[in-house]
Amino acid sequence: MAYSPRDAFFRKPSTQARPLADFVGRPGAGVKAAKTESARGEREELKLCGLAAVKARFESEPDSILRVFFDEPTSRKVGAMSKALALAKKIYRCVPSAELEKIAGSMHHGGIVAVVHATALRTPTADDVRGWALRRESVLVLDRIGNPHNLGAIARTAAFFGVVRIVISAEATAARPNEAAHRVAEGGLEFLEVWQARDLAALAKMMAASGYEVIGAATRGGRPEAARPGPKPVVIVLGNEETGLAPAVAAACTRLVTIPGTGKVESLNVSVAAAVLMWELCARR
Repeated sequence: MAYSPRDAFFRKPSTQARPLADFVGRPGAGVKAAKTESARGEREELKLCGLAAVKARFESEPDSILRVFFDEPTSRKVGAMSKALALAKKIYRCVPSAELEKIAGSMHHGGIVAVVHATALRTPTADDVRGWALRRESVLVLDRIGNPHNLGAIARTAAFFGVVRIVISAEATAARPNEAAHRVAEGGLEFLEVWQARDLAALAKMMAASGYEVIGAATRGGRPEAARPGPKPVVIVLGNEETGLAPAVAAACTRLVTIPGTGKVESLNVSVAAAVLMWELCARR
């Protein structure tokens, strides 16, 4: 029978010892290599931690995996992945937990770290947006959300509810789908397309002209009833954790919604607000 890299994870891998430097290099070397790759227009490397995230990448884009490291308990769950890496002549290794923590750069590695090619972020064109609208695909637009943990939590919820696309701000202060975001997303980012746009107000107007209902989440001033789904496909726009939606972005939305509460605290965390709105506007449809 022909081997498929998507087979179940069972076979225990080889644990032949080799120096850690052979696999991960000197401290700081990975950062320098990533910057060099970026300067050459090549894909940067990213570390994914946790079995859910690594398994999701293995199932969706196995060729992007470059190296995998795991501890002894996790070794019993990654047999098929290890076999696929061996066939592709790529590095995989069972290491002590202390070494895995050094590789991950965090104690929150979940027993496994995969070094992968980072997915390039594209900018949507008018044709892209029209195609999404014709297929009635819901979209999340994140206006300068700066915390990668919030990005990861939003991505996890989007994957849960079947929202397949997020557009983030191209501003330098906006969170990117980095290692922290992937760790919090628990594999959710592997089921999403992440795009970026420099002018989100112009994008919102383009989306409205293409047939979308563009609904902005406002801390105050929006209408609670605006969260009721209508006949059009939906774009949900979420603003920065501190300042909310930029005025130009809010003005480009077709309606604004404010989630009502008791008033004891000013607002919900943006990832929680995203979950409420995705349920109301996307999942319940």
